[in-house]
Amino acid sequence: MGKKNLMNMMNRNLLVVALIGAVGLMASCKKDKSATTGWNYNDKKWGGYELHKYKEQETGPNLVYIPGGAFTMGLMEQDVTYDGDAIPRKVTINDFYMDETEVPNNAYIEYLYWLHRVYTDLPQVYNQALPDTLVWRDKLAYNEPFVKYYFRHPAYQFYPVVGVSWTQATNYSQWRTDRVNEQIMVREGYFKPNPQQTNSDNFNVDAYMAGQYEGLVKKQKKDLGPNGGNRKIQLQDGIMLPDYRLPTEAEWEYAAMALQGEAKFENVNDRKTYPWVGLSMRVNEGKYIGKMRANFKRGRGDYQGISELPNDGGYITTPVHSYWPNDFGLYCMAGNVSEWVMDVYRPLTSEDALDFNTFRGNVFTKMKKNADGYIAEKDSLGRIPYEPVTDDESATRRNYRTSDNIGAKDEMTYNGGEQGYDFGNSTLVNNKARVYKGGSWNDRAFWNAPGARRFLDQDQAMSTLGFRCAMIRVGGRKWEKDKKR
Repeated sequence: MGKKNLMNMMNRNLLVVALIGAVGLMASCKKDKSATTGWNYNDKKWGGYELHKYKEQETGPNLVYIPGGAFTMGLMEQDVTYDGDAIPRKVTINDFYMDETEVPNNAYIEYLYWLHRVYTDLPQVYNQALPDTLVWRDKLAYNEPFVKYYFRHPAYQFYPVVGVSWTQATNYSQWRTDRVNEQIMVREGYFKPNPQQTNSDNFNVDAYMAGQYEGLVKKQKKDLGPNGGNRKIQLQDGIMLPDYRLPTEAEWEYAAMALQGEAKFENVNDRKTYPWVGLSMRVNEGKYIGKMRANFKRGRGDYQGISELPNDGGYITTPVHSYWPNDFGLYCMAGNVSEWVMDVYRPLTSEDALDFNTFRGNVFTKMKKNADGYIAEKDSLGRIPYEPVTDDESATRRNYRTSDNIGAKDEMTYNGGEQGYDFGNSTLVNNKARVYKGGSWNDRAFWNAPGARRFLDQDQAMSTLGFRCAMIRVGGRKWEKDKKR
């Protein structure tokens, strides 16, 4: 056989092998098999159990990915208040996402506009969400222009919203979860945009999953089960994002410290007092040397410096993208406004909190069901009602015993469940006392330390207090393409 014929035969054989391999690959992709039973996935003839191809969680609007890890949580500065409520201890935080900026006025106005447009028969919902613009008032200062203009005038549209209580911020986060996921459903072609939603007929993730919302359906998933037909999107499809929410205190503090790019052999080389390296509130090198890194009160009567040469340039708040982001890419984690976090305040949380995803404030709930065992009908807001887990349901559990786990580990209850706190007489601490973090435009430098903590009643608000949202990272760590696993 000639050399030419031999080469042709080899090429033909290689082509056949390649084709067989391609066909086999296509067949394996089309009908994956269970390693447990050998049954085909995604095959109607084998029952139709679906195995979804899922790459990773997408990054929601305005969010920044925060890779978790261990860090020393607590006050790294002198405890000038002598509260002793931020004792340093090492904890680990799961990967999560966090808003790049504080929630600005225009974003909150968008929320109010939606409430006013949709809840036409429930004006109280809109009224209860309104920020308290009177937080700007002081009996010995002329701040009436801020009362009138700060929230609604376009000059302040990208300034952080203030006058919002913890309860209002939490409600905003829940609303944002539904609107972002509704947008994803439209983007993926399952819904048509529906600006005519009114009252309880509006998209809510739980109500949709429970079969109590239809929407303007554009397409549905093909049901591979024995009965065939189409079905709604399910949690298992991995299309919708997890909930937007307030960050926990531990997440907020970890994100503010931003221990990124400073580790060697699992050791952090530079201890941070603030969200940047160094003890100075000014940039200490480069072309911006001497510039203030944050918007805070430098001293008595000094909010921005002199007119000719201002220091931080912010006599009250500044736009949410002001100054320089920290090493996680987050803006104003020191100064501008303090920020609400999820936690209930206890002075000794650092003594008994878990060292993984540290949080105090759990009240475990479940979807409410009717007498027939079905999920209860959605309420007037279009949401599925929740109820606490009963003591009987948690009686055999080893990891918790009651639905309300806000208090101390020994579960001692006095004064109606306030865990031994004589509220109103000797303390302001109760189950409505929520932690807020970070310094503001009206605070001295000390409060810019991420470990510092304060608290306020969850239904109160201040001109120095705003918030940003967070979201859990589901699944494993997000790896960049140029990084080795």
